[in-house]
Amino acid sequence: MSKPAKSSAKAAKAVQPVVDPYLPGSGNSGYRVSRYELDLEYKVHSNRLSGTATITAVALATLRGVTLDLADALSVTKVWVNGRPPARFTHSAAKLRIKLANPLPPGAALVIAVRYSGSPRPSETIWGEVGFEELSDGVLVSGQPNGAPSWFPCDDHPTAKASYLIQISTDSPYHAVANGELTSRRVRATRTTWTYEQPEPTPTYLVTLQIGRYVTHQLPGSAVPIRAVLPARLGAEFDRDFAPQAQMMELFVRLFGPYPLTAGYTVLVTDDSLEIPLEAQGISIFGANHCDGTGGSERLVAHELAHQWFGNSVTVARWRDIWLHEGFACYAEWLWSEHSGGPSTDDLARRYHRQLTGLPQDLLLADPGPADMFDDRVYKRGAITLHLLRTRLGDDDFFALLRDWTTRYRHGNAGTDDFTRLAAGYASESLQPLWQAWLYSTAVPPLP
Repeated sequence: MSKPAKSSAKAAKAVQPVVDPYLPGSGNSGYRVSRYELDLEYKVHSNRLSGTATITAVALATLRGVTLDLADALSVTKVWVNGRPPARFTHSAAKLRIKLANPLPPGAALVIAVRYSGSPRPSETIWGEVGFEELSDGVLVSGQPNGAPSWFPCDDHPTAKASYLIQISTDSPYHAVANGELTSRRVRATRTTWTYEQPEPTPTYLVTLQIGRYVTHQLPGSAVPIRAVLPARLGAEFDRDFAPQAQMMELFVRLFGPYPLTAGYTVLVTDDSLEIPLEAQGISIFGANHCDGTGGSERLVAHELAHQWFGNSVTVARWRDIWLHEGFACYAEWLWSEHSGGPSTDDLARRYHRQLTGLPQDLLLADPGPADMFDDRVYKRGAITLHLLRTRLGDDDFFALLRDWTTRYRHGNAGTDDFTRLAAGYASESLQPLWQAWLYSTAVPPLP
């Protein structure tokens, strides 16, 4: 195999189209990825990551070059395109730019292999640090919304869904967790290689890597396999705090439709505290502070599980529609509360409506702006909107709508307009006044 041309700082930088105005630097055009294969090695104590990412894609237009998102903390040493070196490549400003040796026509196969290494770190964003982060003794990846390039080259946008093969070699005392089914575990001297296969289409931000001194066990009583991964010291607390998990799964399968992943569900607890839990495809990540034996995080346990349907399987096409993730997961918390003998969904809707009326009324739910994507008002106003829709449609049609939504857009992308159009088919009268008041106006309307 011939050596690739050296990267050149003089390479011309093509104007990069904006894929999503909420994250104008993320995402790439001209091709569609179908699969990532990551063959990685990580040294915990030196925080050193190295390996090769092989990206299978198809050209959507005539391509003379391609770009990938990759953090500047990582250095690219070699690139191949369809088994050959490109004309040149450059890596700066979190973009790997590859000029092809020969143009590729629309429909052409594209296999990009990138060898890279470095000391990964989280990216600084307006939402705080996201991405690859060192724990006290291990690693956590929080990808939402644009943290994936902190540890592998990718097309980082929620519509760019693909399958994954993740192979990670790390120090043997540590347990490595990634998305999908664990297909092999090989121990060689002081290192262990873990291989995971994630067949369902997954956006880059929901791909994760978690490394720690963990033990594992299966949770009993669930038709969908649920696996726990946690520090041994938290076993008793976990059994108390996560005891309702199987019942939550049963309820959500009945209300939302079949669980969308073949490999089951993993609940991981880090040995460090986390400000908030994190969702990944098939995995929810909690901090040790969420597992203290008091049951105080039960609503969060329900919230993260619900994301497997709303957000992970059915994913927004644009980040402006984030209420379709967070409003739905928040309403799932309320449904669990009502089911398990806590406050009813109506009580919770009225409680949080009172809170919303006392907060600034400058948020447009259907387009909150990037700074307010994860504002709690998006969560609560989204959940109230769904509750009001439920009162309009009645329970039978409302939950039939949700099951239709998760079936129709399973492992795909959708937006607010898709949801409102689908809901119209379940309504006997126009829902436009509801949408106008709750999605497209900033003022918080009174409750009926």
